[in-house]
Amino acid sequence: MQQTDRYFEVSEYRRVKLRTIKAADAARSELIEYERPETEGIRVSRYRITPVRSEDGACAVPKGPPIVVVEKSREVLLWDNVRIHLDTVSSLGNYLELEAVIDEAHDETTCRRQVDLLLSALSIDADDLVKASYADLVLRAGS
Repeated sequence: MQQTDRYFEVSEYRRVKLRTIKAADAARSELIEYERPETEGIRVSRYRITPVRSEDGACAVPKGPPIVVVEKSREVLLWDNVRIHLDTVSSLGNYLELEAVIDEAHDETTCRRQVDLLLSALSIDADDLVKASYADLVLRAGS
């Protein structure tokens, strides 16, 4: 699938992104609000996804220009509750992102164990982890 993320600054410490997704069978847009520290390689991320256009026709789109736009091609693989993202990010290159979803059957400890197991199987060390979002990496590359 192809994804375009437009990041908007809501406040000094909070951003939202407007994601447009184009896949072979459909296209959609959604607003993603998230909270997570950008200081760790493995971190808990809390997020809320809102469709841009709801069934009643209301729109949820931030005002003003985005602070950064990130375009990527993403392939998603699933292993139990872990989403394995194979990303090719324009102007940055190729990345692997692991997203273990905490749910009723998988607490945070279980999710961390699953991510550690995958990192070990893929021979990825803690020093290899990127401690920034694609938005921050694109902003840094542009300056």
